[in-house]
Amino acid sequence: MRGEAGLYPLDQETVFKFGKALGRLLHQTNGAGQPQVILGEDTRESSRWISGTISRGISSTGTRLFYAGVITTPGIAFLTRHHGFTAGIMVSASHNPYSDNGIKVFSNSGLKLSEAQELEIERAIECERSPNGTAPQQDLKAEPEFLGEYVSYLCGLLPESLRRPKSPLVVDCANGSASRVAPLLIKDLGIDARILNAAPDGRNINFHCGSLFPASMAREVQAVKAHFGIAFDGDADRAIFASPDGRIADGDHVLYAVAPFYKQRQNLEGDTVVGTLMTNLGLEHALVRNGIALRRTAVGDRYVLEEMLRCGYNLGGEPSGHIIFADLSLVGDGMITLLQILRVLGETGASFTEAISGLKQYPQVIRNVPVREKRPLEAIPEVARTIEACTRELGDEGRIVVRYSGTERLARVMVEAEDEATVEHHAGLITKAIESTIGVA
Repeated sequence: MRGEAGLYPLDQETVFKFGKALGRLLHQTNGAGQPQVILGEDTRESSRWISGTISRGISSTGTRLFYAGVITTPGIAFLTRHHGFTAGIMVSASHNPYSDNGIKVFSNSGLKLSEAQELEIERAIECERSPNGTAPQQDLKAEPEFLGEYVSYLCGLLPESLRRPKSPLVVDCANGSASRVAPLLIKDLGIDARILNAAPDGRNINFHCGSLFPASMAREVQAVKAHFGIAFDGDADRAIFASPDGRIADGDHVLYAVAPFYKQRQNLEGDTVVGTLMTNLGLEHALVRNGIALRRTAVGDRYVLEEMLRCGYNLGGEPSGHIIFADLSLVGDGMITLLQILRVLGETGASFTEAISGLKQYPQVIRNVPVREKRPLEAIPEVARTIEACTRELGDEGRIVVRYSGTERLARVMVEAEDEATVEHHAGLITKAIESTIGVA
């Protein structure tokens, strides 16, 4: 569930019904035992009232609720699995602006629910009757041991004997969940760091900072001569890096730095990395040179993980910086991504620049086109003809992916080829076709 906070489906009544519906379903599937749920949230001003409303709904079913307060989404996934909670709930809209919010549910294995389970909850919400009057407000008090357990787990992933960077890191917390986790983690690891955007006020989450806006982080890396920089998104499940010279490094760079390292240590299952339709063609070619295959899925970490579990692969991710290290966590975790990069650099003695230097990305442009409706693109003649013509002209020298955003009313146009002018030309043609047919006036 994701949308503008206060409006359906994130209005008070629907959120209360969600809590009640989820609680009932957990009772049905949990046998005779009392279901136990852990709840966490990001730093948006709406997160607290949404958490309180969920708490009222779920507690009304006799389900016991534990509250972790502000924490990362992968932190909730870890705690759900670690403690064997019946389910975990995270209130966050990830990389969206502060005015949006969302609700994510994890099963007791720490995995996101399947689409079938999500549909079951949606049907249960529709069947719930509207609450009579206003349920008493829950006084939610965070239990600090949950945050401490998560940070301790993360610290344990980096051996104490591993060499630490001699120069500082730059860490951009996006004024989000990372603001609670990253400073503690960095301190416990004994690493010097310049922490940016770790003063959330409820409205500044993701605002010109974090993984969506890494330029200021990259400039700071250059200014302080840092080892490298990292920028998280609002709930810290993804991370974008910057090299000492200020060059931005996305999820493809992370996969390139880690995959050969894993392979050399015989730790890359199937000698394969799982990417998506948006994974740069340059990464595919670079991996092949290292004897590593790339398997592509639809866009979305759900589909990356499904392919990893289906085939037994242990490394996959997206250019957005959402990387899954399946041996450590079955969800993307920006903190784990940071730790794995530190491990690669510490064990090999390479600099960050050296670790990513073998990847030459093809010029790629992504255009986000606001649309008034999400009709199937193949059913819009002008759009379908334009995509077909551009694809035919590019042939094997490039790729075109046109799809709708899963969370916003946008059509995303991605064009990739060796020549930048060619990329711009075809992206412009497809964008114009979409704007003229279903674009927002």
